[in-house]
Amino acid sequence: MARKKITIIGAGNVGATLSQRLAEKELGDVVLLDIVQDMPQGKALDILEAGPVYGYNTKITGANVYEETKDSDIVVITSGVPRKPGMSRDDLLQINTGIVKGVTENIAKTSPNAILIIVSNPLDAMTYVAYKISKFPRRRVIGMAGILDAARFSAFISMELGVSVENIHAFVLGGHGDTMVPSTRYTTIAGVSVEELIPQERLNEIVERTRNGGAEIVNLLKTGSAFYAPSAAVMEMVEAILKDKRKIAPCTALCEGEYGIKNLFVGVPVILGSNGVEDIFEIKLNEKESIALQKSANEVKQLCNKVDALLGL
Repeated sequence: MARKKITIIGAGNVGATLSQRLAEKELGDVVLLDIVQDMPQGKALDILEAGPVYGYNTKITGANVYEETKDSDIVVITSGVPRKPGMSRDDLLQINTGIVKGVTENIAKTSPNAILIIVSNPLDAMTYVAYKISKFPRRRVIGMAGILDAARFSAFISMELGVSVENIHAFVLGGHGDTMVPSTRYTTIAGVSVEELIPQERLNEIVERTRNGGAEIVNLLKTGSAFYAPSAAVMEMVEAILKDKRKIAPCTALCEGEYGIKNLFVGVPVILGSNGVEDIFEIKLNEKESIALQKSANEVKQLCNKVDALLGL
């Protein structure tokens, strides 16, 4: 049986770390593509040379041209610039819309049957760009956000209670940003709601830290942003799809009426399988959660309206 082919666009910290994780898991052969000459080839060779030590047989290659990504089963787009000091959100949106548009146009030509996983920021809007430009079915365009946000929420709860992260199931909805909706009601530790184990005031602080999880790391690093946890989150998505796990995971997906949201990419629980988003998993929200999710969706809609103007749609 032929091995699956996974392409990663962008050989920066997220892309390179993801390549290593995928190689170690032996989920398929990996192509690491970047516009910088020789750099992806160097990183790919380094990861390949770790194989004899670590014990994996993954074939990993670096590339500067899209022809080498041809017929990929999954394409992960990490391309784009990070937000720099003095740069507005609109500036970031404009620059990365252009970058993701160009990448998606190339991928749609070379891998028309691929499943796209978007990591570029602003995440929800960039997933929308990839969907509009690729014209792929909605099940094959997915944003990585919720798994990362839920992982951060779980990590903070684990630190607070001194329990294993394996016992924690965190639940996060909404856009990837400060309007995300970490649900304390549906977040459980060994089946028990976190609301019964952590006082509400302290829980509110943990929720706020989760919302600002990315910014906290940016502030600590001074240069650059998170990449270990984001790459782990993408790896979980790739594994669920290639192994047809039908795993329920929070991802950015196109809602067409689910949760009362129409024609918007928002973080919701989805069933991930061999077709990508097999289904959106709907759970009953209370009034407070519904209002928060709608507020988050409205912010995403404003970004997407700006994207439409940039793309001339």
